[in-house]
Amino acid sequence: MIPFLGPLDLFPPVEAARRDMGGLLAVGGNLAPDRLLDAYRQGIFPWGTVEGHPLWYSPDPRMVLFPDEFRLTRSLRKTLRSGRFEVRFDSNFAGVIGACAATPRPGQDGTWISPEMMNAYCRLHELGWAHSVETYDEGDLIGGLYGLAIGRMFYGESMFSRRSDASKVAFAHLIRHLVAHQFGMIDCQMRTEHLASLGGREIPRAAFLDRLQALTGSGSERTNWATAPAVFDW
Repeated sequence: MIPFLGPLDLFPPVEAARRDMGGLLAVGGNLAPDRLLDAYRQGIFPWGTVEGHPLWYSPDPRMVLFPDEFRLTRSLRKTLRSGRFEVRFDSNFAGVIGACAATPRPGQDGTWISPEMMNAYCRLHELGWAHSVETYDEGDLIGGLYGLAIGRMFYGESMFSRRSDASKVAFAHLIRHLVAHQFGMIDCQMRTEHLASLGGREIPRAAFLDRLQALTGSGSERTNWATAPAVFDW
């Protein structure tokens, strides 16, 4: 049986997550900042809601990407060097998460980014924990991604693209930023072929949690990334 969490209930051990349900661990609780940060530090993340109640997951294995394993293809490098797109950090977080929620996903009926989820992550952004990387073409937002940074750990949440390579350009800039600030791992949560093509791979949850503990306990405090350099030598 999947536990239902009250407002003050602790998460069950991640080992209790249901493999036959994609790693579903618990239902309920809330999406308050402290609850979300506690979840991420334990390797747990919310993935949608049911009647307003968050669904909490901790899959095994876990999809991750190590920044030094990012695959920069020849075609993407060419796009980056062309200067065709402008990239900004933390300048339109609400716009990015809204676009991610509105983007159709193959095999999915609707979106897991509910209004409750959007409000929760916008609050984390206001507090300096959640960040966006945005791609623009002549001032129009055409791609981007968002996620959380805790210590030297980045948790990727979602990305969208309205033009070819727009989200990949944002991801490449994220990688450069993370490398420059000595981040050790990106949590990609669930496996997709798109993430695998960028260098993501699955590792056992136990190995993920070992790395997670070390990374979240070190590194810089929360901050706004709006001043991050958006121009790199490709």
